[in-house]
Amino acid sequence: MVAGWFAGDGNDFRLLGTRCSACASVFFPREDTHCRNPGCPGGELVEVALSRRGRVWSYTDSRYRPPSPYVTDPELSWEPRALIAVELAAERIVVLGQSVPGVTVADLTVGMEVEVVPGVLNEDAETTWTTWHWRPTGGTA
Repeated sequence: MVAGWFAGDGNDFRLLGTRCSACASVFFPREDTHCRNPGCPGGELVEVALSRRGRVWSYTDSRYRPPSPYVTDPELSWEPRALIAVELAAERIVVLGQSVPGVTVADLTVGMEVEVVPGVLNEDAETTWTTWHWRPTGGTA
């Protein structure tokens, strides 16, 4: 888990970003040092919970073993995952993430509604590393 990128569980699960108090630009991953908007004089960066739902902006499948922080064992079989770029209209940003297990590119269309849900990055006997996934809601454009 990357600290400060998300919080909660179930219906309370949210991605966390930051918003500039001067220009209202929203950032994810969060920005805690300075506003990345080149036209902004700079303002205080405040943590904000991002929208739980958005629309598929683009998608593809990964045909490679992912790099760190994802953990994969080259001795085990590996299946591609759908990667989804989701537009959060209220924040005016696009956030990339994996689909929930079992959802493939054949299940996705541009404009369909998805929601962010907690996911598992990796786990062993002592630790479960968490992340976020996008899950279709059944809504369409």
